[in-house]
Amino acid sequence: MSRIGRKPIEVPDGVEIDVKPGAVAVKGPKGELSQDVNREMEVDLTDGTLTVSRPTDRGEHRALHGLTRSLIANMVEGVTDGFERRLEIQGVGYRAQLRGKNLEMALGYSHPVTIEAPEGIEFEVPQQTEVIVRGLDKQLAGETAARIRKARPPEPYKGKGVRYAGEHVARKAGKRA
Repeated sequence: MSRIGRKPIEVPDGVEIDVKPGAVAVKGPKGELSQDVNREMEVDLTDGTLTVSRPTDRGEHRALHGLTRSLIANMVEGVTDGFERRLEIQGVGYRAQLRGKNLEMALGYSHPVTIEAPEGIEFEVPQQTEVIVRGLDKQLAGETAARIRKARPPEPYKGKGVRYAGEHVARKAGKRA
């Protein structure tokens, strides 16, 4: 039995869950999310606890069991607390600023790099070298943070670029004279 799949999901107060065959919708204080799930997975909501069970022990059902439970748990957490990814910008002259809802960064190119905020994502720039990506959807927040990092990934010689907060960048020795 999947250790993740069999864990029950506690539904906090103020969160409504609508379970239909093939779909789960979660509505909470921060917003609402919906996710299509496999029709063979059984999602049961009783007494403020949500459980996911699978019909058989076949490999595909075992794989979907933990996935379905994780997706629903992430939706519940998203509508109650939300998700955020923090990024750091390192390098001389590298900085970020907000332009309306979009993020504009100077990353050593001849032009500024603009990242548009997708629906449901907001950017915050507390300092010029720090960017916070917030949203209800964990996947969308992580994907947007990855697109920002991709604009100038950290390089191994000086460590310049955009990195996740707390990310370790393996450094290389440069050429020796």
